[in-house]
Amino acid sequence: MDRMEALWLENNRLTMRRIPVPDPAQGEALVRVRLAGICATDLELVRGYYPYSGVLGHEFVGEIADAPDAPERLGQRVVGEINTRCGKCDACRADRSNHCENRTVLGIRNRNGSFAEYLLLPLENLHPVPESVPDEWAVFTEPLAAALQITRQVAIRPQDRVVLVGAGRLGQLIAQVLAATGCDLKVLARYQGQRDQLARSGIKWIESGQLEANRADIVVEVTGSRQGFETARQAVRPGGTIVLKSTFEGQMEIDMSALVVDEITVIGSRCGPFDAALQMLADGKINLDGMVMGRYPLSDALAAIGRAAERGVLKVLLEMPQNSGEG
Repeated sequence: MDRMEALWLENNRLTMRRIPVPDPAQGEALVRVRLAGICATDLELVRGYYPYSGVLGHEFVGEIADAPDAPERLGQRVVGEINTRCGKCDACRADRSNHCENRTVLGIRNRNGSFAEYLLLPLENLHPVPESVPDEWAVFTEPLAAALQITRQVAIRPQDRVVLVGAGRLGQLIAQVLAATGCDLKVLARYQGQRDQLARSGIKWIESGQLEANRADIVVEVTGSRQGFETARQAVRPGGTIVLKSTFEGQMEIDMSALVVDEITVIGSRCGPFDAALQMLADGKINLDGMVMGRYPLSDALAAIGRAAERGVLKVLLEMPQNSGEG
């Protein structure tokens, strides 16, 4: 096969295209995608969150189809870290390669993504998937790693009062990661489907009218909207911490003086540890029952995007042509 089917984003418009199958450069692997997940960032890219043109998508599980520098890895089932590094800039030399000054980001910045039959990533980005982890779980590795990043950035203790604002695709995973710390956790969930999913995981949810003002030690915001920060700001106590996960199109106004007066710590949080995420999946420590609300062939990717954009919908998956029925 010298051409492949792909979902292409350009000028905020999605189209299905037949594009060339890429050739791996030195240190890279060609990955045959099996399943790919649609997340809120993909939807925000369509709305114009970042000026990206190319193949959309960054959550995937696949198998190595070509790796000139590592033929022993052919056929290996893998997931992949989405940030590539140059290895030469100040950030890379300081072991902050996720913030490489010259990085590409799968399906987000200067690198075609996973909503296609094949993708390219450096071999060092690809993690083998344990045999016990099925494809439909493995595709959650990237967002689960992002959830785990919070506990790397903030020490969360059992006595901490923690509020999670947002219970969507990523929010459900964050809720389970936070609950595992033993903290006093409350999750603000808007839709009944989100509440039902939280209940299946034994996690307490609240409505907006039950949110206590200025009480939470830590607030994690993952709504994907401007209003989410306002809610987080209302919930956090003076001297508390807000962790931001949302990325969205446009700007928002913030009362910076109030943050100074109340001594609020604001932390941006992005990608996280893949090894730890895969271990949690292999150990069965994450409940994914009910998370997948749609599974579409790549040829119906536009319909899949539409389904993922519906209110209250959690994960929608794209299935590649050569893997129909697998997972």
